[in-house]
Amino acid sequence: MQDNKNIKKLTGIAKKVRQNAILSIIKAGSGHPAGVLGSMDIFVALYFGGVLNIDPSRPNMRDRDYVILSEGHVCPAWYSVLAEAGYFPIRELWTLRKLGSKLQGHPVYKSLPGIENTSGPLGHGVSVATGLAYALRNFKKTNQDVYCISSDGEHNEGQTWEAIMFAGKNALPNLTMIIDKNNIQSDGKTKDVMPLEPLAEKYSSFGWHVLEIDGNNISEIVDAILKAKEKREKPVCIIAETVPGKGVKFMEGDYNWHAKPLSGEEAKQALKCLGSKSAI
Repeated sequence: MQDNKNIKKLTGIAKKVRQNAILSIIKAGSGHPAGVLGSMDIFVALYFGGVLNIDPSRPNMRDRDYVILSEGHVCPAWYSVLAEAGYFPIRELWTLRKLGSKLQGHPVYKSLPGIENTSGPLGHGVSVATGLAYALRNFKKTNQDVYCISSDGEHNEGQTWEAIMFAGKNALPNLTMIIDKNNIQSDGKTKDVMPLEPLAEKYSSFGWHVLEIDGNNISEIVDAILKAKEKREKPVCIIAETVPGKGVKFMEGDYNWHAKPLSGEEAKQALKCLGSKSAI
């Protein structure tokens, strides 16, 4: 269990990066606010919870751990956390989705320090992470870990399950999948569009160790990642149940906010909910 002092620190960081991420979306006039807000605690736990072997001053160090973002549309969460961690200046966030910006609507490999993959089609990142984990383990012979942040919706894709089967078959001990299970996608509730349950049992049947947690509880997330580091005989899947739109009451749980821009009044209310005093 994490100590209260550390959790209080991480919670404070989560509040700040939520404010920055939603402000960047507001300034851009487009984006995916529900998923960004819901997934934020996962990114904070990874980058500030002391679980990754990384150094923002040396983003390309040879023995670093890797974070691969498969659900690329939530990249403003990734951007805001990377900026807060010192990978690049926070002022870059206000260029999100602008012409010529390094911060596109989906991440672009090497566009910014810390961005390890290009994302677009959902499910693609799961294959990237699996291939990377396999190469590090079997060719480079290193102990580097690979963390893939995916979504429940992208488990509609066949490519996702091919990678899951490959990882299980090869018992990749350096691969941890964190599923941002927010139960929504652009067309509605995930259970209505394409039911996934029993998701945990499916992963187990393919040879993965499975942990189920509250994905908006930073203490649980950090503890789960640390447990994953102890499971060195096969890949680990952390199913993190999250609340889309977390922190903004009128967004929470509403699939209509998957990719909906905020009006002027909605933007003001969202910033107020998140405790931000920033001007739009």
